[in-house]
Amino acid sequence: MILLRDFCKIASLAAILSIGPSLLLQAKEKLNVVYIMADELGYFETSYMGSKTITTPRIDDLAKRGVWFTQGLAGSAVCAPTRCCFLTGKHSGHTSVRVNGGGTPLRSDEETIGSMLKRRGYATGGFGKWGCGGRGSTGVPEDHGFDLFVGYYDQVHAHSYYPPYIIENSRELKLAGNLGGSQGETYSHYVIVDRAKQFIRDHQDEPFFCYLPITPPHGIFDIPDEDAAWEIYKDKPWPEPARRYAAMVTMVDRQVGEIVDLLEELGLAENTIVFFSGDNGGNDYFKSKEYPRGRHGANVHPETGAEFRGTKGTLYEGGLRIPALAYCPGRIEGGRVSDHLWYFADVMPTIADITGAKAPGGIDGISFWNELQGTSARGGASKKQEEHAYLYWEIGGQKAVRLQHMKAIQPGSKRDWELYDLSKDISESNNIAADLPSVLKAMLVLADEAHSPAVEGTFSDTTLHEKDRRAKYGSTRPAPTLGKVTQFDQTGLVPQKECKIASVSSESSAGSRLAKFTLDGNSRTHWHTEYLPEIQQHPHNVIIDLGRNREVTGFRYLSRQDGGFNGGIAKYEIYVSTDGKDFGKPVAVGDFARKRVNQQIVFSPQQARYVKLLVLTEVNGGPWASAAELGVIGK
Repeated sequence: MILLRDFCKIASLAAILSIGPSLLLQAKEKLNVVYIMADELGYFETSYMGSKTITTPRIDDLAKRGVWFTQGLAGSAVCAPTRCCFLTGKHSGHTSVRVNGGGTPLRSDEETIGSMLKRRGYATGGFGKWGCGGRGSTGVPEDHGFDLFVGYYDQVHAHSYYPPYIIENSRELKLAGNLGGSQGETYSHYVIVDRAKQFIRDHQDEPFFCYLPITPPHGIFDIPDEDAAWEIYKDKPWPEPARRYAAMVTMVDRQVGEIVDLLEELGLAENTIVFFSGDNGGNDYFKSKEYPRGRHGANVHPETGAEFRGTKGTLYEGGLRIPALAYCPGRIEGGRVSDHLWYFADVMPTIADITGAKAPGGIDGISFWNELQGTSARGGASKKQEEHAYLYWEIGGQKAVRLQHMKAIQPGSKRDWELYDLSKDISESNNIAADLPSVLKAMLVLADEAHSPAVEGTFSDTTLHEKDRRAKYGSTRPAPTLGKVTQFDQTGLVPQKECKIASVSSESSAGSRLAKFTLDGNSRTHWHTEYLPEIQQHPHNVIIDLGRNREVTGFRYLSRQDGGFNGGIAKYEIYVSTDGKDFGKPVAVGDFARKRVNQQIVFSPQQARYVKLLVLTEVNGGPWASAAELGVIGK
């Protein structure tokens, strides 16, 4: 999996020779820490990892001059749980936030990296997506050691780069000209990064922790056309969302460089540890027949074709492997590639060692500061790096245990455990559970040992939290009164009241997003496939019972009208049947557009009582499907 090792061997020698004793870490010195976490950036989506589609020269440069990790792993497979592991030093069998609803809070008594460093005398700032407690809860960042947090507290709010406001210490920070969704004048991410740079300037004369859990490239794939990164990709022969996504990654790359340049300008580069990583595994965005794992191949080695199984939302390697590196001239031995195995629970104790802070008791992480330093701070003497006895993850009905190179995984609460030898099978394609029952049994004991029931924080009032969630779409009013929507055109349809849903492959248990709402004539309601506690992947299907055999000649679809396009249908197939069992070959195939208008396909007359919509892809490249209304054209 290593693409820079030969270069790194050469650079490592140069880095060692350049280090003088004046740069060695002093016991009482307080180093600054900057941690930049890109939301959903895939393992192979930076050019230092060999990406053929996305350019990241500034991050590549940090990888060459610092140390990058082949086995840096997320704390969990989705946004909020992985951030909780990161902040608290606990694995996901012990954390309070284990679901991805958006605003689930930390408990009031929980320690974070922020509160740990406040006791050490650090200025603490966070900029981006918090995800560990909405406004009005016990989990807000200012109650967990952060002097300042600017960005989004709730994850749904964070999907939009043009909301009417973002949050600054639980207060609303207005963004001029923004209407929500993709409409507005003020790109929120620019504001967030500018505030992070200002925080560094404001605290250059004291020790600081600058935490940047930035939102790109996740959410709605938006970047201003005026951004220099868009110029690189705007004419690529890819779908527009794939071009926007790539531009967002290159924009992040430029901003990482700006932060490093600022540290050098202020004379802080040799006194600041800079980390850069993803937050969880990447997604197979923008899939096609030619690129079945996505146009940018987040989980596919660009040279060998070796794949990580799964994506974000799963506990296979595709859901856990993240790009990760660290850089600090003179503190971290540069020009290295490390195979050290670590995950987000290890970040808190590592930062404690870096800063001289005292990590709280009861955490699961192990500091990897020794591995970070290499030989640079030890006069060439190597100091042994402590290793984990085992690593553990859980999310929803999934569980996983890592014991050195062996990995046991239960991909669902009703699924059998599987066992893989990652040293021989990085793609987790050869389940050896039946061959090594004693090994699996021992790992299941570890899984039982690692789990304790989740105890979440609480809300005193959810009013502001719910307001923030609606702000994604620009509204601060109750959802039923959101602005104008497209009415479903029922001309020529089999009356919806005579139809019912015969079956659906998946429907969300998070709120009223059931398939039956596609037949209610109300454009404000919609169906969405399941994403809690486990994301259901394509293909998705809905089968409509027309009540009796009819002559049908087409199918009509209206996308969700609430301001988002998550789940919007792209590639589809339509099937018909008289008995609900034999659907034969599709009577129509095509692509719906990323538009909030009535769309339809017409086909030759067919006798049918049952009509099946099969959804193959989503307009944003995600794993979901959704629809406001569905209808069958016929008599």
